[in-house]
Amino acid sequence: MEPAGTWYVHDEKRPQPKVVTPGAAFSQGAPAPSDAEVLFDGHGLAKWEGVKTPEPSWPTQDDYVSSTRAGGIRTKGKWEDFQLHVEWAAPNPPSGTSQSRGNSGILINNMYEIQVLDSYQSETYPDGQASAVYGQSPPLVNACKPPGEWQSYDILFESPRWNNKGELVKKAIVTVLHNGLVTQNHYELVGCTDGINPSVVPYRSASKYSAPHDSKMFIQLQDHNNPVRFRNIWIRPMHLGENL
Repeated sequence: MEPAGTWYVHDEKRPQPKVVTPGAAFSQGAPAPSDAEVLFDGHGLAKWEGVKTPEPSWPTQDDYVSSTRAGGIRTKGKWEDFQLHVEWAAPNPPSGTSQSRGNSGILINNMYEIQVLDSYQSETYPDGQASAVYGQSPPLVNACKPPGEWQSYDILFESPRWNNKGELVKKAIVTVLHNGLVTQNHYELVGCTDGINPSVVPYRSASKYSAPHDSKMFIQLQDHNNPVRFRNIWIRPMHLGENL
C-alpha cells in the first residue's frame, strides 16, 4: 500500500473497500423523528425547486420521486449543522458500468458531494463509490444492496466556518452511515469535492475551499442521467441540546 497522502483523485490503484452485507434488522421506510423536518414523504415536492427550472421537474409515483434528465432538484430551505436521512434505489435491471451505473449524488450547497452509485458487485475508482466523499474519501466499507432494493444514507454534516477576516477556521466535517454501517467517520473535507472544484487534485493536497460562504446550505439531489429513485427524506438540526 502506498504511503498516506499519495493517492490521486479517482486513483484506480487504490484498494477497494471491503464488501459488508448490511444487517437485516436495519430497515428503511421508518417514520421521521418527531423533531425532524420532512422534506419528502411521497406527497409532492413543495419544499423543493428545480436547479434549471423554477419548479422541480422530477416525477413522483407511489412514495418516491425519480431523477430525470431535466436537471437536479434542491431544497428551498437551508441548514448548517444537520442530520440528513435519504433513501434511494438504483435502477433494476442494472445498466452500464462504473460511473454509468445508477449514478446520482447528495450535494450540499452544490459544493460537497456524497456519492450515490450502484456499487453492488460493480467496481469503480474507490473515491467514487457509493457513500464516498466524491473524489476525496472512499467509504470505509462497501455496504451496497442489490440494484432495485431500497438503501439508506444518514449524513451528519458540520458546515465549514470562516472568521471575520475571511480565514477558514473550521473545515466541513461529515459522518455517513450507509444502510446502518459507518462508511465515513468524522471526515474533514479538504475543500469542495471533485467535479465541482478540480483544485483538490492531488488527493489530500493543501486545503482548498472556495470563497467564504454562509454556514446555512441547501440540499440538492443530483441529476446524472440515471433514473435513481428517492424517498423518505428528512432533516434535523444537530446540537439541539447544547444550551440545556
